[in-house]
Amino acid sequence: MSGDTTPPPTAPGPSAPLDLRGTPCPLNFIRTRLALEKLPAGSLLEVWLDAGEPEWMVSQGVRGEGHSVELLPAAAESTATANATVRLRIRRAG
Repeated sequence: MSGDTTPPPTAPGPSAPLDLRGTPCPLNFIRTRLALEKLPAGSLLEVWLDAGEPEWMVSQGVRGEGHSVELLPAAAESTATANATVRLRIRRAG
């Protein structure tokens, strides 16, 4: 048994959530792009958006720039709010 107690490396977790609920298109896409530009390659950004057009605009726009996008379940809020909110986890491309 070696004396090395260094923890194994971990992948970076998502940055602080970017809450863009109520933000109109295309401003929500622009704010998402600006937030991604501040992160190093491979970092995760979690974005909260209104369902529908905002979700589509942001996810298609960042995919078009080479980033990967994953749709996450809405947080445990009231049913009305959860149905109108989506969360995207975006991994910044290198």
